[in-house]
Amino acid sequence: MASGAAGVTGRVLPSRPPRANHVDSWIRGSRSLRFIQNRGYPTMDGTNDASPSPKLHTRLRLWEFPDCYVFEPIDGLADLYLSVSRANGTMNLVEELPPRGSSTPKVQTVYGVIGVLKLAVGSYFLVITDRDCVGSYMGHAIFKVTGLKVLPCNNALSTTSSEQKKMETEFSELLDAAERTIGLHFSYDINLTLSAQRLHDLGDEYKSLPLWRQAEPRFLWNSYLLEPLIENKLNQYLLPVIQGSFQNIHAEVGSEKVNVTLIARRCTRRIGTRMWRRGADAEGYAANFVESEQIMQSKGFTASYVQVRGSMPFLWEQIVDLTYKPSFDIVRQEEAPRVLERHFHDLQKKYGAVLAVDLVNTGGGEGRLHQRYAKSIEPILSEDLRYVHFDFHRVCGHVHFERLSQLYEQIKDYLKKHRYFLINDKGEKIEEQTGTVRTNCIDCLDRTNVTQSMIGRKILESQLQRIEVLGVDDTISNHPAFDTNYKILWANHGDAISIQYSGTPALKGDFVRYGKRTTQGILNDLRNALGRYYLNNFVDGTKQDAMDLLQGNYMTSVSRDMAVPRKGGLLENYASFRLAFALVMGALMFMMMSLRHARNDVRHLLLSLLWAGLCIGVTHFVRSNGRTFTNRPRFHQSRH
Repeated sequence: MASGAAGVTGRVLPSRPPRANHVDSWIRGSRSLRFIQNRGYPTMDGTNDASPSPKLHTRLRLWEFPDCYVFEPIDGLADLYLSVSRANGTMNLVEELPPRGSSTPKVQTVYGVIGVLKLAVGSYFLVITDRDCVGSYMGHAIFKVTGLKVLPCNNALSTTSSEQKKMETEFSELLDAAERTIGLHFSYDINLTLSAQRLHDLGDEYKSLPLWRQAEPRFLWNSYLLEPLIENKLNQYLLPVIQGSFQNIHAEVGSEKVNVTLIARRCTRRIGTRMWRRGADAEGYAANFVESEQIMQSKGFTASYVQVRGSMPFLWEQIVDLTYKPSFDIVRQEEAPRVLERHFHDLQKKYGAVLAVDLVNTGGGEGRLHQRYAKSIEPILSEDLRYVHFDFHRVCGHVHFERLSQLYEQIKDYLKKHRYFLINDKGEKIEEQTGTVRTNCIDCLDRTNVTQSMIGRKILESQLQRIEVLGVDDTISNHPAFDTNYKILWANHGDAISIQYSGTPALKGDFVRYGKRTTQGILNDLRNALGRYYLNNFVDGTKQDAMDLLQGNYMTSVSRDMAVPRKGGLLENYASFRLAFALVMGALMFMMMSLRHARNDVRHLLLSLLWAGLCIGVTHFVRSNGRTFTNRPRFHQSRH
């Protein structure tokens, strides 16, 4: 099948400079970013060895001894063992297992080392304990991580202070969240971070480099975690991982077999959860930036089309405060044109021409964001940068998504002009994609996925008509089995992206899946919307901290002379929504009990008024301090 990452032309985005943070015991993971920036794409000079790089280990036996972990290759690719000290994470290659002593070590099979997280309280190895094969690309298996395990290397902690042990407890919650990371995919043999077009355009010398050196830094999820392995030259353990999705379908259209693969690659530059990562940062990196590549194979031809999604690329926030829909806050409006220009400049370097499709409402809070976006992008519009606004909710409502055809009429000339990537059975390039579509709504999930699936369908029909699998006027809809599978493919794609960002499947998924709105789909949307509210307010703060930790966005000093990160004031230390909720419920219960006896005793009437006042007072206090009662990231700071 097909795979890869994105663009048309290649240039690495410069990494963001370190930013100071209000938590002194944490610092920006600038070392990782400098590493990526300095590495960029490997140069094609004499410093690179064109000989094939050693194969990655596919299966390892993990021995857990009292003083060390030992990784034993069982794939026949090497004779040396990797020994890791459980005291401080020191790594060495050894020729044999250590003596077993009186206790029997725990043994299990693992399928790769994702990397090493170095904290002030010790080092932690992340290993793959389970995997599922989800497809293949060019004969190479693609795997999804279904089991992660964190191996602590901090035995020395037993000799440190109680403050350091408390730090260990502080980090354990984040490490537990790290083990639950979803959507990780990898291959032992092929580069998943680059699109089919980019892979085709690379020379043999580049392809002979280790996979981690071929990787596009934006989509290399474990780039920071790989650093300690790179420093120790453990080349056979350097497994590149992306976060996103990989799905494919096989169908027959007439007498021809057609394979379609859909790959999502999540950018790590501004990775995060729905409410804690909005807009763009000062360098132009957008939240929820995902590259979607659709690859078709039939009759010996391979075709690919890349489109992207991402939050509106200027500084804005939507901080949770217990309300269902917190207000939008545009930050430092005067910087919007510069941030936006930087964002689109980088997109054009990577993809060529860019068509920005904005799906947000023209009224209300979304309307203010739309106005800022449209005003800021206007000075840089050109032949290679177009902007189209389409008020999805006004035109399509909640059921008439077929009206997206109005949007297609506005952009079809652009799609035809910039084409798609196409090669024949000899590997010769017939067509080249010279531009992409960048779609956004507010979350870049629900409306965006419906729109991207429409664009993907139109492109796929054009490709199939080009290689004469479909007739000139034929469409996918005329082939029911293929049509059904294709809709499910895009629905699953949208759900995977949505779950990683918001915690729930995409809304409006019934239209993508079935081609129409259904009662069950509307009920599912209601359930998922309530689920998002709960996760955004009471779960995602911890999840955001875990993401930042794994990406090196905030990194503990290697020194152990540190204080445990703490919240700020008295209210922040003791605010608890559960306690407030219990007080309100208790007050309501006592109020009802007092009201039952109020007719016979005026004191019960006064008591019921007292309990009612307490209930109202606590409710008002919680609403007034809503942001304090939510699950906030420990290291988040408003950008005002």
